[in-house]
Amino acid sequence: MMKKINKMVRKWMTDKMELPADVTMDLPRITMIGQLHIYIENHRGVLKFSNQELRLLLEQGQLLIKGNHFVIKTILPEELLLEGTIDQVIYINEEKKKR
Repeated sequence: MMKKINKMVRKWMTDKMELPADVTMDLPRITMIGQLHIYIENHRGVLKFSNQELRLLLEQGQLLIKGNHFVIKTILPEELLLEGTIDQVIYINEEKKKR
């Protein structure tokens, strides 16, 4: 119940106060430069990393990045810079998985 109220308050703040959604709603900010770099902010940790796949935990769901020759150039508690050839970026919503 509290989570639902908290989510409603955050959405209201985003809409009425014109605050960025990634800040108020714990959404990831993803910046991609071509197929070569992807910078992800506001993630909750690395779940899996290999030369061809990166899976990150988000507040709501996961982010799956597929490609080749992956190298993590920078990793901080809530930020990550990945280099390589990026073929796919897939958002996996936890709510859909539970059904």
